Amino acid sequence: MKTERTPENIEQYKEHYSEEGLFGKIGKVCKKAGIKAIYYVLLLYYVLIDENTPWKHKGIIIGALGYFILPADLVPDFIPLAGYADDVAALTACIKTVMDNITPTIKKKAVQKLTDWFTDVEYRKVKEFDEELEE
Repeated sequence: MKTERTPENIEQYKEHYSEEGLFGKIGKVCKKAGIKAIYYVLLLYYVLIDENTPWKHKGIIIGALGYFILPADLVPDFIPLAGYADDVAALTACIKTVMDNITPTIKKKAVQKLTDWFTDVEYRKVKEFDEELEE
């Protein structure tokens, strides 16, 4: 039975969040997880550190990022292709909850960090990810 990732139940993973753990995980899994997952993580990270983000949303974000960091989640990350599907689902649910906090500046920071790390990132693809979130 699949458990739906909602902001209410994702907060339980916040004990697994740390900035060091987050960037360590990104470094280890960036190619396996894919640009979409990393973009969503970066969006949430920049919303998290934004001083205008309400504390309630920060708690939800920390839970979602903690879930991303945790290697033994609903679908273990080492399973090819499926391993990060649940992470992306949790990140997407979180983003939709905090969407009002995602400003053009935050999007720009996330895209800039992606292009710093991955020289072949296509801006067109990132726009597709944004459009998926707005559906």
